[in-house]
Amino acid sequence: MSGAPDFRLEHSELRADDEFAEFSNTDLPYYSDWRGSFEKLPWATDDEALRAAAADVAIVGAPLDDAVSSRPGARFGPRAIRMAPTAWSSDYAWSIQLGVEPYARLKVVDAGDAPVVPARLERALRVIHEKVFRVASTGSIPMVLGGDHSITYPSAAAVARHRHPRKVGIVHFDAHADAAAEQWGSLVGHGTPMRRLIDEGWVAGSNFVQVGLRGYWPEKETFDWMREQGLRWHTMVEIEDRGSEAVVSDAIAEALDGPDCIYLSVDIDVVDPGMAPGTGTPEAGGMLSRELLRAVRQIVGQVDLVGMDVVEVSPPYDQSELTAILAHRVVMEAISALAAKKP
Repeated sequence: MSGAPDFRLEHSELRADDEFAEFSNTDLPYYSDWRGSFEKLPWATDDEALRAAAADVAIVGAPLDDAVSSRPGARFGPRAIRMAPTAWSSDYAWSIQLGVEPYARLKVVDAGDAPVVPARLERALRVIHEKVFRVASTGSIPMVLGGDHSITYPSAAAVARHRHPRKVGIVHFDAHADAAAEQWGSLVGHGTPMRRLIDEGWVAGSNFVQVGLRGYWPEKETFDWMREQGLRWHTMVEIEDRGSEAVVSDAIAEALDGPDCIYLSVDIDVVDPGMAPGTGTPEAGGMLSRELLRAVRQIVGQVDLVGMDVVEVSPPYDQSELTAILAHRVVMEAISALAAKKP
């Protein structure tokens, strides 16, 4: 890319001049939660508040599931992750794993949700992109709560746009490659975001690394395209054979082969559905929850993290909030790992 392109989707709907002012908070869907923040952190929901906060990390909600191909419900994910019953208070947070008080070393705020409304997928992707870009532009690391995996397309593109001309590598945990060419004729869907990011030049294929793939989708042609683009991937069979820590170490080196910073994307279905049942496309035989949390600490502790997302938490299919709790802890491990390495 000679210059960072605009992120414009305007194919099939009316478009307001200012999509952030199109609806007031009270007009947004009820699942766009503006009441309880992540970890009871302070809110910083507009540009002025974000700049004034000068936060190290900002939580962003992306309550979207209009791009799912199977079971819906991920639009409720951000609220469920924020409200996970393990969320006590930022005043008392202490990481036993890393021996650090994360909020004593980092300033973290909740930037609220992108103003997503249902049945307008392209608008939703635009406002998610703009929300994440505004957060990143203040110097905060955006940590995005999905939502289905289509939200990685606008979120990672926003971070790459902000970091341009620095190159961004991506480490992607998932049961599925999500690099399909299309989804029932639509170029945007939760099975296509990685194809869009690579096709549009937001990230080089050789610096896109996937971990945890298994099952029977996508088809061989998609993997042929991935190989042509230079993508690297590590299947669950490899994790079983070599161990997750060795595989993740290779994934870090591959993603940083050229770039000097990392965007992390975690689809909760990378974990075995016995430990994370609340997801739209469960795939048997996945990682253990402890393996994923260790991997997050390993990655964030070693790289320059410039953004991340946790996606595909679908509360209607959850059991005892297990999946929301795990997703919450993925974010907490990332925050704690950032804190642990801060001088």
